[in-house]
Amino acid sequence: MVTSVKIVTQVKLLPEAGQAAALRSTLRTVNELANWVADVAFAHDVPREYELRKHTYAHLKAQGLGAQAAQHVIKKVRDAYTTLHANLLGGNLGKPGSKRRIKAESKPIAFRPQAAQPYDDRCLSWQYDQQTVSIWTTAGRIKNVRFACSAGALKTLQQYRKGESDLIERDGIFYLVAVCEVPEAVPYEPDGIIGVDLGIVNIATTSTGYQAAGRRLNRYRKRQLALRSKLQKKRTRSAERRLKERRSREARHVKNTNHVIAKTIVTEAERTSAGIALEELKGIRQRVRLRKPQRVTLHSWAFAQLADFIVYKARRAGVPLVYVDPAYTSQMCCECGHTDKRNRVDQGLFICRNRGVVAHADRNASHNIAARGAVVWTAGRESRVPATP
Repeated sequence: MVTSVKIVTQVKLLPEAGQAAALRSTLRTVNELANWVADVAFAHDVPREYELRKHTYAHLKAQGLGAQAAQHVIKKVRDAYTTLHANLLGGNLGKPGSKRRIKAESKPIAFRPQAAQPYDDRCLSWQYDQQTVSIWTTAGRIKNVRFACSAGALKTLQQYRKGESDLIERDGIFYLVAVCEVPEAVPYEPDGIIGVDLGIVNIATTSTGYQAAGRRLNRYRKRQLALRSKLQKKRTRSAERRLKERRSREARHVKNTNHVIAKTIVTEAERTSAGIALEELKGIRQRVRLRKPQRVTLHSWAFAQLADFIVYKARRAGVPLVYVDPAYTSQMCCECGHTDKRNRVDQGLFICRNRGVVAHADRNASHNIAARGAVVWTAGRESRVPATP
């Protein structure tokens, strides 16, 4: 059975003036109606999409939405409430009685005028050779809307696009975000394991010597934090607009940095026919106790994003990947296995109390992760071998 990994491919729309006006009007209309549907769902406590459809479908049709567009608006609202309830159950919005949780539970979900609107193949068709799309709007279906993307993205769309695409508007520019199901490559038998230690000072350190220093990124984020603090004190509309722009800019910068690091690690593993071992970092924010000045750095750094990028790139390339227990990897000597919290002298220095081995702390941890990864891979391989009679 061939498995696949879902990725999203974004293209930039290049509509003419009239087409842009139709797309903008469509987004505002469907999101206004989505807010109305959200109010109905909140007032009637409608738990299921089918019941919500009975309360709202006729009104959406009367407002000029097509059948498919109306269904997508209802489903979008229902999915948003499902996500909200999951976050409440998971404690992601605070404990019962907290201000943040009460605020989330006390009012309907609201959609921004530019919020994404899903389209299926009945409402949207792609012409890859001409690099145009035909798309439904409240003003009727408009054709020959040009789009731009890289050659690699176009090839991915042609071969693997499947399912819905989202229309969004960002800073006056329209984008289509398409879901692509890319088949995974068959993992090869690794000739060794590369351990990857994730951190803040050094974003990623591998057991083969690659190190992605986080000094420049941390300086950038510290500067952005100071600028945001100044803007927040002004409390003007223009300051709020600037704040939003800076948040988006910083998120894109961090995302691009994580993409580059993940690609470097996976490419090195593929070139050397090696596998990758990552620490299982779920719950790190709950486990780690830090001083107040350090909490902003920890909670704003995208641990999960970098790990997810490494995972999906490895799956696409067929690079074997395993997770290991992160316990004591920074305190254990990779040479003799002696574990002592005093071995970690400071952030960057490791000195074994048993044999006196001196090493970079992150490099030592990456070797421990690689060793554990080899054990995990061997154990998993042996468990897949049928027992001899």
